[in-house]
Parts: sequence; C-alpha cells; structure tokens
Amino acid sequence: MALSKTEKRQKIKRRVRRNIFGTAARPRLSVFRSNKEIYAQLIDDEAGVTLASASSRTTSASGNKSEKSAAVGKAIAELAKSKGIETVVFDRNGFVYHGRIKALADGAREGGLKF
Repeated sequence: MALSKTEKRQKIKRRVRRNIFGTAARPRLSVFRSNKEIYAQLIDDEAGVTLASASSRTTSASGNKSEKSAAVGKAIAELAKSKGIETVVFDRNGFVYHGRIKALADGAREGGLKF
C-alpha cells in the first residue's frame, strides 16, 4: 500500500535527521509548517534544549503565508543574534524546500544567519 503524505514526510525526516545534528555553537534551525501557521526553533541537540523559537502566531506580520514565513525567519535570526549565534544547520523537517519553507530560510538569511 502507498504511503500517505505525512508518512512520506516522516520517512524523509528520519533519513535527513540521521545526518543533521545541532550543537551549542551551531544549533539546528528546525522548521514546522502547518496549514495555517509556521514555526521555527533553534535546538541544541547535545544538551537537548531549545535555545530560541519564533512562529507566525508570535510575530505581528501581516500578508499572505509566504510573507509571514519570511517575517518568522527574520524574527528567529534576531533572536539568534541576541544569543550570539551566527551559523545554524537548517532542518526542513521533511518538507520540500519550496514556498513557505524557502521564504523562512531567505528571511533568516536576510536577518544575518548563515547556513
């Protein structure tokens, strides 16, 4: 039987997460996209803690979903800069690097993050 859309994403997520690992110096920028919102977290996998988080619920961005995603990217970049983080490992969480995920990544790059 064929895998559902979420099962395919989970399979891709497990495969990608085998190689991606965040540290305190270079945390993992994990992105989750729901139908309405988008969330981003900076995670230190060694200590198992979330260093910073931003979402379209917490930012006061307006416009379409891609514009909100770009604003979330800029917000997570500002939070990272305030904690002294300049480089991150991008974890797209099994989502295709297109649309809102790409907009968030571009916004984070505009905010000064390197990955």
